[in-house]
Amino acid sequence: MSPKSEAPSIQEQQHLSVDGHAREERPSKLPRNLSASTLKKLSKFSVAAATATSSVKFVPAQVPRKRRLQTLAVATWSVMIVITSCTWIFLWSIPPLWPFLTIYLVWALFIDRAPERGGRATGWMRHARFWRYFADYYPASFMKEAELPPDRPYVFGYHPHGIIGMGALATFGTEATGFSKAFPGLKPHLLTLTTNFQMPFYRDILLAMGICSVSKKSCSSILKSGPGNAITIVVGGAAESLSARPGTADLTLRKRLGFIKLAIQYGADLVPVFSFGENDIYQQMPNEKGTTVYALQRKFQAIFGFTLPLFHGRGLLNYNFGLMPYRRRIIAVVGKPIHVKQHDKPDLEEVMEVQQRYIAELTRIWDTYKDEFAKTRVRELRFVD
Repeated sequence: MSPKSEAPSIQEQQHLSVDGHAREERPSKLPRNLSASTLKKLSKFSVAAATATSSVKFVPAQVPRKRRLQTLAVATWSVMIVITSCTWIFLWSIPPLWPFLTIYLVWALFIDRAPERGGRATGWMRHARFWRYFADYYPASFMKEAELPPDRPYVFGYHPHGIIGMGALATFGTEATGFSKAFPGLKPHLLTLTTNFQMPFYRDILLAMGICSVSKKSCSSILKSGPGNAITIVVGGAAESLSARPGTADLTLRKRLGFIKLAIQYGADLVPVFSFGENDIYQQMPNEKGTTVYALQRKFQAIFGFTLPLFHGRGLLNYNFGLMPYRRRIIAVVGKPIHVKQHDKPDLEEVMEVQQRYIAELTRIWDTYKDEFAKTRVRELRFVD
């Protein structure tokens, strides 16, 4: 499938030319055990940040309506958890609704098993125009390298995670980029943290999009449902988000064997997906291994199951500071499937052999398209863990 493209405005072209400079805020307190290299980066960063503050690039008044709608769609989704949480709290301020809200809460938390049983995707939600504006903002698209016949299940491995995984959402969580047209007969299920399904209303939006829990029970339920069912796992997870920076592709993969074992157990073809541009839509504060910042982030991840990268992007009304992602192209290259032989109890040697084939295919994708889709890279693909 040919990638979409949309020329940025003159103001954004000017902004892109200086991207990578003056990006991150200086933390209020410096960790005591920062390395010398990190301190050097922070000192440079503080000077750059001061320069950026004094030269904020505001969005001009005359912007095409379509671009404003694209920005609104991304901004809305970025705060959807806040919107649904505030709605939930507001409804509890209306006493006549208490019985209904209580019933819903009990049903959602203790009765409804849709997150672990394939969700309940609805066509109108996945095809909503909202998602087309969302995908066109970057723009996000994908490139298909091979046909995937719907006569077997599939496990898509998405790389890299990025800060949030916006490209994964656009490609596998919606029909904005035309997944079902490119792969007729496949039923995609993007997987996310189980905790997301404990949030009232937000969980129902995810389920309507066909998004399910990433738990082992959920994966098994989908893959054994029959041919054509597919799950998409953002393999690097929270750990990989800590190394997501523009121009880099540091993948957390070597110790991630669970999704490969799962594919073997259910005879599902493995499909590597490399998303060029996923790491470029946000800037992140330096957090080298061994620093206090990194240690705190990993500790938070161990407790809550996710982490909080210290990042920033652009704003609603400016081009160089805020929590909105930058308008940078995201192209997910869907690679060639790796066929596996079904085995209920694969041993470690078998799993490692398939992993080597998977890494080789992922590396081939990078080497084939890096000069076209990663022209601004600062280093080559790395497997860091």
